[in-house]
Amino acid sequence: MQNYCKTIGALAAASALVAGNAKAEVEYELHTGYSTEYIFRGIETGDNMVEVGLDAAGKWNNVGLSAGVWAAAFDSNRTGTLEHEVDLYTEANYNFGFMTGAIGYIYYWNVTNQGPDSQEVYFSLSRDLGFATASLTYYWGIAGANNDGYTELGLSRSWELSPCLKLNVSSKLGYLVEQGQCTAWTNKASLDWGFREHAKLSPFVTASMSLSDDNDTAYFHAENEYSIGTMLSVSF
Repeated sequence: MQNYCKTIGALAAASALVAGNAKAEVEYELHTGYSTEYIFRGIETGDNMVEVGLDAAGKWNNVGLSAGVWAAAFDSNRTGTLEHEVDLYTEANYNFGFMTGAIGYIYYWNVTNQGPDSQEVYFSLSRDLGFATASLTYYWGIAGANNDGYTELGLSRSWELSPCLKLNVSSKLGYLVEQGQCTAWTNKASLDWGFREHAKLSPFVTASMSLSDDNDTAYFHAENEYSIGTMLSVSF
C-alpha cells in the first residue's frame, strides 16, 4: 500500500507538471468496455472482464507526458472467483524526427490480494514506416515475483473508412529475454465508430497464438486464445 500511495503521488505530480505549463494542452480520455477473455501477453488470465480507465496526456518543453489508471473485474481462471486489478502508469516520450523514444512505469495492484503486486519500467522505440508503425518495447520487472525482462515487437496501422469510421489493426510478437524464446503472437482488429463528437464505440476481436510450452515459464500448457468485446471512449 505504501508503494501504491507513492505511485499516486507521482502521477499527481506528473499531472500538475503538465497542467502547470500555460502553453500545454492536456487531453483526457475516459473509457470503459467488456471482453469475453482477459488476455495478457498471450495468457488467458480470466473471463468476462469489465474494465474502466482514465488517461491524461500533454506536452512540456516538447516532451510528451501521459499518465492514467485502469481498473478491471474478471472471473479468475486461477482462483475461480471474481478478482479486481488496478494498474497505474505514466510515460514520457520524445520525437527525435527519425523515431520516437519513450520510457514508462507501470504498477500492477492486485486489489483482491490473490497474488503479489508488481512493477515494471519499460523502454520503447517506434517509427512510422509509411505502410505501418513499428515499435520495439522492453519491459523490465523491478518488483514482484521476478525481475525478468519481456520484449514486444509490434506493427500497427489505421485506415479511415469514412469521416466517422476507422479500422485499426495491430500485431505483436512477445519474447522472453532471459529464456531466449518467443511467447505468443497476438493480433487485434477494432473498428472505431465516432457516433458523437469526442465519443466513439469500438468493437474488437483479438486472437493470440501460443508459441511456447516451457514448463519453466508462465506459458507452460498455454493455448491459443480468442476474445471479442467493445470499448466506449469519451475524450475531453
